[in-house]
Amino acid sequence: MFRALTSVLARPSGTVRTCVLLALLAATGIAILELVREQTGTLGFFVGLGLALVPVPPLMAAFRWLGRAAPAPWPQLLFCFGWGACTAALIAILANSFATQWIAAAATDPSDADQLGSVAIAPVVEESAKAAALLLVFVFRRRQFTGPADGFVVAGFTATGFAFTENILYLGNAFGEDVAEGTGVLDSVTAATFFVRIVLSPFAHPLFTVLTGLGFGAAAVSARRTRRIGLPLLGLALAMVLHALWNCSSQFGEYGFYVVYGSVMVPVFGLLVWLAVRIRRRRLRAVAGELAVYAAAGWLGPAEVPALASMPARSLARALARRSGGRAAGRAVALYEADAAALALLRNRARRGGPAEEPDFAGRERELLHSLWMRRATAGPALVRAAVMEELLPPLFDPLARRQGTTTGLGPPTALAGVPAPRRPHPVGPDLVGSDARRSGPWTPARPADRSSNRPCGPPGGDGVR
Repeated sequence: MFRALTSVLARPSGTVRTCVLLALLAATGIAILELVREQTGTLGFFVGLGLALVPVPPLMAAFRWLGRAAPAPWPQLLFCFGWGACTAALIAILANSFATQWIAAAATDPSDADQLGSVAIAPVVEESAKAAALLLVFVFRRRQFTGPADGFVVAGFTATGFAFTENILYLGNAFGEDVAEGTGVLDSVTAATFFVRIVLSPFAHPLFTVLTGLGFGAAAVSARRTRRIGLPLLGLALAMVLHALWNCSSQFGEYGFYVVYGSVMVPVFGLLVWLAVRIRRRRLRAVAGELAVYAAAGWLGPAEVPALASMPARSLARALARRSGGRAAGRAVALYEADAAALALLRNRARRGGPAEEPDFAGRERELLHSLWMRRATAGPALVRAAVMEELLPPLFDPLARRQGTTTGLGPPTALAGVPAPRRPHPVGPDLVGSDARRSGPWTPARPADRSSNRPCGPPGGDGVR
């Protein structure tokens, strides 16, 4: 009994972890709201809340756009936003206040405590608190953390939540100061704070934390243990340095803020935007290349591959499905697209890293193939029609062609078994084994497809899509 209890405590179930994290977010959310309300006043709190909401939807949409090639689940992204807005913000406020008070008591000149705290303490505390969300996703949701793009998105949502709470505090305090002094709107501290934090630099906190996210993303595709540990730490260190430079920009003279903004922040922002677009394009190319292998084995229609590698075609396919089959059909197409992208990226990582990189490749591949097969009757025609309407198919494309070689030059992973080919219809999905294999249930480990045969890959009587 003791051993069983120890095992349960050491390896909590997903439900237990979810309940613990939700309770933590709820407790810290209530605490941070009350703390900010006390500092800003009730009226200042609501004014700050309304103004701080302005940059949140554009930032979330931008990071969501980046991850659309292989979208992360919304609950995971909302958790990251909530962690940044509640838990990380509460840790930062409490730790920064304690550190500032300690420095003021220990220093000979207490007036330097705020300055030293903002440069030396705040970047370390705040970036570490935000990085904790990335670490939790990296450890407990490893399947959804597949590369730099995922690190980009997770870091962006976390930092957007943190900046949201911080903006409420700054804008609420500024509004309270303006009310006390009776300042006009145009000359108010609130207007100046809004211009600096919402108009000029809404991307500041996401910019810092994205460096940590890129470190985790690079670690996710690295086979070496030293890199899996060192790259996130390197990204975190760079985030702290950039954050410290930003915080001390006002100490570089009257125009120090504008110098740092123009010479550092804007170029780094442009570089990261370029990198984000490049990562997104590389992901879509990987989806096209890897799914071509599954299309050659009969799991996908050849016309589906270009549609799945095109974001406009994906969106059009969902719209077509909703128009003909309602919201349920649109949801089925969206899940089909997400599973197809996850399958392509899974194979891409396994092909590059081998079995050591993806030890559960066969099981995960079988799970995704089963999910695709169950929705293919709904999603396949919508994707084919979207590919035709978007003019993604070559002029001489033959929709009745059964088996086609890949045009990308990418074969199956040399270190892994070949892609299983569907053989006969099955009540719950395609049969992954030959007739001579013993079957104890709907799914059993797959045998490599026979690529020397010239028979069609699909089950007799069709490929499951009409």
